[in-house]
Amino acid sequence: METRSYAYIRVSTQEQNETRQLEKMKALGIIKRDTFIDKASGKDFDRENYQALKRVMRKGDLLYVDALDRLGRNYDAIISEWKDITRNIGADIIVLENESLFNSRKFRNMGDVGKVMEDQFLSLFSYIAEQERNKIRTRQAEGIKVAKTQGKHLGRPKAEFTEGFKSAYAEWKAGNITAVEAMKKADMKKTTFYKLVNQLESEQSAG
Repeated sequence: METRSYAYIRVSTQEQNETRQLEKMKALGIIKRDTFIDKASGKDFDRENYQALKRVMRKGDLLYVDALDRLGRNYDAIISEWKDITRNIGADIIVLENESLFNSRKFRNMGDVGKVMEDQFLSLFSYIAEQERNKIRTRQAEGIKVAKTQGKHLGRPKAEFTEGFKSAYAEWKAGNITAVEAMKKADMKKTTFYKLVNQLESEQSAG
């Protein structure tokens, strides 16, 4: 049976560009038909094109990913998927960013000893990744705590009742201009404008 090489590419959002990863895969000679792209979070593997990729992969096939975090960001799940692809399906995985470490063919060529070494390597990797996640969470918590003690606002900046908004709102309510004209005059997007309208009118009715 003919074996094939596949590429899996992931970016987290619709706005992110997958061109850099695509160029790497094209340089390896992987055709468009065998390239699977998801624009989704890496928190789990419930992704449409990743699951489609697994359905077409067969024993002896080879899967390329640019970096391990392009495969996913939940490292326990990555290990589970790695074993499913390399042992249950019988395909191999190469991570281009660190091919010397993440190349399942090296372990496969060592037979049973290689399988034991691969298990140890994946377990060590899982432990290191878990420690790194804990460090990141600790740093984030510490950063939030410091920001709060300094009185800094966290998250998106709040929309404010600017003079431009107040003037535009008054003219709009008086029927002198349309809502679209009021938004332009206030220099606000539709969502921000109506958010402030609702906020202002709620305060007025409460008063």
